Amino acid sequence: MKSLLLGTLITLLCLSGCSSKKVFEPQDVEKSWENYGDLDSSIVDITSDLALLKNRKVLSKKELLDVEIAPSFRLIGSSDGWIISADMDGNVTLDFIADSSLQEKFQLKKTIAGASVQNDILAVLFADNEMALYSISTKELLFKEQGHPPLIVDSRIVSPYFMNDLVLFLTLDGKIVIVNSSLKKKLRTIIVSSEEHFNNIIYFNVVEEKLIAATGHTLLSMAQKEIRVNHEIRSIVYDGSNIFIATKQGEIISLTPDLQVNAKVKFPFAHFLGLIHHKEKIYALEKEGYLLELSKDLLSYEVYEADVEKGYVLSGDTVFYMDDEYLSLE
Repeated sequence: MKSLLLGTLITLLCLSGCSSKKVFEPQDVEKSWENYGDLDSSIVDITSDLALLKNRKVLSKKELLDVEIAPSFRLIGSSDGWIISADMDGNVTLDFIADSSLQEKFQLKKTIAGASVQNDILAVLFADNEMALYSISTKELLFKEQGHPPLIVDSRIVSPYFMNDLVLFLTLDGKIVIVNSSLKKKLRTIIVSSEEHFNNIIYFNVVEEKLIAATGHTLLSMAQKEIRVNHEIRSIVYDGSNIFIATKQGEIISLTPDLQVNAKVKFPFAHFLGLIHHKEKIYALEKEGYLLELSKDLLSYEVYEADVEKGYVLSGDTVFYMDDEYLSLE
């Protein structure tokens, strides 16, 4: 009898929990968005700027590339005209986009989290947060620095960033480590956030000579001084003047490069999958099947019904890529 009562109670609690779950339900919805197209294959993985299709082809934010990734390899990213991929054992392949016959291979013997290329240098961030520089031509190790190994990371990992002779490693524990590639020396470490879990850098940009970096919890703007604001960030886009973020609370916020709030608007229970800036508008894709078109001052917006597929979403320049189709803003 007790077990029956316990089972009934658990069932009621589950039903109560499920029925109380809130989703975004806009009051005013325009007609359905009509601009769609089909991909050659479905998306099976994404990076910050690329998608890997099931047929092993690579999709950039603009187009399908003439590069095919080996079956056992993961897509890492694109840099300096190369597509970077790697397997779990640290075997790395660089495929040159403009000439598929050009290829470089490395055997680094442990899992890669991110990597970038500039000229003859390959910068690698390993899954244990170790940072390294290699010569592409000789495969020689040029520099190595061990970071603090993370326990749990966000899947939105940012590869190293080159600024002339500087390499900025966007680490898995919320730091920016600046290395001089000519001197092969670490110059500085900047702390973006100190959270224990899911604290890797998920976004990086240089805006008006300021370093802009974000973890899932914190946004940093740094020039002469460091400014930090706390937000639970889902997506970020820069329009050439201001930074727009979508938060886990359903907000879209416009910020200056100094992280001062220009404007914000909240859509209760909205779960945003991506943001795009296009033709003086901000577009936000919402999980329940909506596309929001907002003015850049966030004072007006329209909501359209949209065919939103489950799975990975890559926000392109003018397109949201989803599963085996895309939604075009043009």
